[in-house]
Amino acid sequence: MAACNEITGFSQLGRSSFLPGNRSFLLGSKQNRLCFVSPALLEQRRRGRLRSVEKAAATPVVATISEEVVKLVAGKQQQKLKVRAALTVRRKLKEDLKEVIVNQLDALSDKIGRNVVLELISTEINPRTKKPKKSGETVIKDWYEKKNVKGERVVYTAEFDVDSAFGEPGAITVVNRHQKEFFLEGVVIEGFACGPVHFPCDSWVQSTKDLPTKRIFFSNKPYLPSETPAGLKELRKKELNELRGDGNGVRKLSDRIYDYATYNDLGNPDRSIEFARPTLGGKEIPYPRRCRTGRPPTDTNMVAESRIEKPHPIYVPRDEAFEELKQGAFSAGRLRAVLHSFIPSLIASISADNHDFQGFHHIDNLYKEGLVLKLGLQEHLIKKLPFVRKIQESSEGLLRYDTPRILSKDKFAWLRDDEFARQAVAGINPVSIERLQAFPPVSKLDPEIYGPPESAITEAHISGQLEGLTVQQAVEERKLFMLDFHDIYLPFIERINAMDGRKAYATRTLFFLNPIGTLKPVAIELVLPPAQPGATRPSMVLTPPRDATTNWLWMLGKAHVGSNEAGVHQLVNHWLRTHASMEPFILAAYRQLSAMHPVFKLLHPHMRYTLEINALARQSLINADGVIESCFTPGAVCMEMSAAYYKHHWRFDFEGLPADLIRRGMAVEDPTQPHGVRLVLPDYPYADDGLLLWSAITSYVRSYLQLYYPDSDPGRIRSDSELQAWYHESINVGHGDHRDAPWWPPLDTSDDLVAFLTTLIWLASAQHAALNFGQYPLGGYVPSRPPLMRRLLPEPERDADEYGAFLADPHRFFLSAMPSVLQATKFMAVVDTLSTHSPDEEYLGGTREGPAAWTADEEAEAAHRNFADEVAAAEEEIKKRNADPTRRNRCGAGVLPYELLAPSSPPGVTARGVPNSVSI
Repeated sequence: MAACNEITGFSQLGRSSFLPGNRSFLLGSKQNRLCFVSPALLEQRRRGRLRSVEKAAATPVVATISEEVVKLVAGKQQQKLKVRAALTVRRKLKEDLKEVIVNQLDALSDKIGRNVVLELISTEINPRTKKPKKSGETVIKDWYEKKNVKGERVVYTAEFDVDSAFGEPGAITVVNRHQKEFFLEGVVIEGFACGPVHFPCDSWVQSTKDLPTKRIFFSNKPYLPSETPAGLKELRKKELNELRGDGNGVRKLSDRIYDYATYNDLGNPDRSIEFARPTLGGKEIPYPRRCRTGRPPTDTNMVAESRIEKPHPIYVPRDEAFEELKQGAFSAGRLRAVLHSFIPSLIASISADNHDFQGFHHIDNLYKEGLVLKLGLQEHLIKKLPFVRKIQESSEGLLRYDTPRILSKDKFAWLRDDEFARQAVAGINPVSIERLQAFPPVSKLDPEIYGPPESAITEAHISGQLEGLTVQQAVEERKLFMLDFHDIYLPFIERINAMDGRKAYATRTLFFLNPIGTLKPVAIELVLPPAQPGATRPSMVLTPPRDATTNWLWMLGKAHVGSNEAGVHQLVNHWLRTHASMEPFILAAYRQLSAMHPVFKLLHPHMRYTLEINALARQSLINADGVIESCFTPGAVCMEMSAAYYKHHWRFDFEGLPADLIRRGMAVEDPTQPHGVRLVLPDYPYADDGLLLWSAITSYVRSYLQLYYPDSDPGRIRSDSELQAWYHESINVGHGDHRDAPWWPPLDTSDDLVAFLTTLIWLASAQHAALNFGQYPLGGYVPSRPPLMRRLLPEPERDADEYGAFLADPHRFFLSAMPSVLQATKFMAVVDTLSTHSPDEEYLGGTREGPAAWTADEEAEAAHRNFADEVAAAEEEIKKRNADPTRRNRCGAGVLPYELLAPSSPPGVTARGVPNSVSI
């Protein structure tokens, strides 16, 4: 940039004050005003052409140079500018002995010349060589001197001598000739007329023995592809090519390659045929793509990818791995999970049976006396576990579960029908409820296989519970609602019920909207598959109880509904619709959008850790015999159910909040409303609060995009090669099994792009938070919402003896239908871990801080500050709503406030907080 080239007012100067023992000369004042600004530069600023440059100069520098920076002019003809770099490196908080030794060896080798080499790249082309102007290589000069510096971050320095006509620095290359990688947070360059130049990095720089090529980091100035300065065009392409890789070979943990693969690594056929699982992704079983690892096939199935079992790490691109604080928190949670699940597993194997809970007080003891005491084991069994007593004495809290929040206000609320209904709109899974738009409900499954489509619920079942309305009137007045898990479960019920210790129905539940704005259940339908294709399905319809027997049957019916919901919540709404569906967009973003692209800068916080947590899920949660299969009713068909939903129901154009509410009949379009929709439920906490955040995200995305795609130039979006390549690859490769679907929205206009990006940010942040962080606080009490059922309802016609046992001891029958002690404690340990916020979590609307500013664009910074203010205002509004007694689904005697969409949270299990990304 010409402005950075102008050096006036001085002839030859002495050596820089950076070098000890030399006299320094100050330019301007002692405020690091590094050089005079020419009239030409002032005129450019007046015309507004240097908006981002001004921002770079005005931004407070976190890791910068404390000394004044001066220019060095060498020789009579050629002017030279001496500039200085400050590099912020984050060190590990805890290092083992080997790492300490390697660090010392690196410091010594740095002293003798095996060091970190840097080079600045200009935004301009050298007119003689036709290549980008370069500074020449230099090295970090104080690595050895700072080898014993304490603290998480160390700031190193380096100096460059550049021609006065160098121009504006646009990139810096880094070569690490040490033995060990290091984490570079950012670089700040001072000494140019345009002020400090920031290079946000947040990346591991590998040793040349792992990565022989130079690492490239661009400055924080955003550029659309068509506006890329000439000096950066080839580097922009080169960096993207390196991130894409060539699709071959086994990925090393040090690699930074983003590529696609199917879910062919969930099974382990080499272990046994019963652990084989079908490949998800492809024509037969459509599914989103995941990150490719390149591992070789199994010995017994060439299509299945071999597995890496914990604790060995599974590949994700190096910069996607958990940082140390997150890894520590996850490891601590994993430790608790081991203590919570391994011990009961051991006890169960020693005592040679799988314990049932003997009473509700035994479940309560999980939170009071601890895991070991509640089992009532004999002393001789305890002696077989010497470490159990030791753990109990030294770390008693680890053996004891925290009391779920759902029990904190009203221990018996879960027994009530109004609480059962309330959780459909303010619980862990508030995205399944829909308005009943026709009666009776009708299945969309093939009637030639699954029989007549009409529900068995009749008007006679519910007419007495509708406040004097007929069923048709209730439908027309939008007063009937439904949880419908029938179609997703029925195709799998026969296989589920053939499993040992698994029993399920395909369920429907109808709710009526009371005059006070709350819901009440009026009917539960429990359906089994027909005995013959096309025959009538066996079904049972339950209505609110009239006596003791029907009360226990109603409780069992609600438990089966809860079990259906738990499976759909975990496998579909949580895993598929946030974790799995986001991964292709993230992979494509790194492959097709340069770090300089303004859309990449917008999305970057919302992609953090997602690939890593998804890889860990494939390794331990959704794999064959993993936690999900062990703890949820569908068992071995869990992921096939998830894939069936993706094939038949998932549509990106319905994933945004307003579109999803309209699809479910929970809202109608209304342009007079602030969010463009009007809810049909007067008190729907998830949707009420969600629309606040949806509106804030939409406003932010729109104002941000206007800076780069103004309405005055509507062709910019269509002509943006990187943006269109990202969108095309996300659809045609990442979601390639739906590539021909007609519902993919176009990406031609500003409104198209706003809607697309808002949906992605919504899914990664608020939608995931609403579905994830209440899992233990609201679902950790197993009888309230059992993830697994082991018995069908007793029927005298099917099994007279079983029915007799139910009548004789319904309490014992109910508990025997619940998960066993082992299943329950394993489930509780896992959802406790998944509900935990890490200490390094980054929340929606939070500050985007770092040693180097994330953008040089002052208007983009202002847009983010406005977004932060809007998110903070939403949090205050949510707080007011939770104190409003007219909102009975979130305020009242024993009623939990709805805080899952309150944006901020401290670390831990809090039932609140909206992180930027799918990070757990």
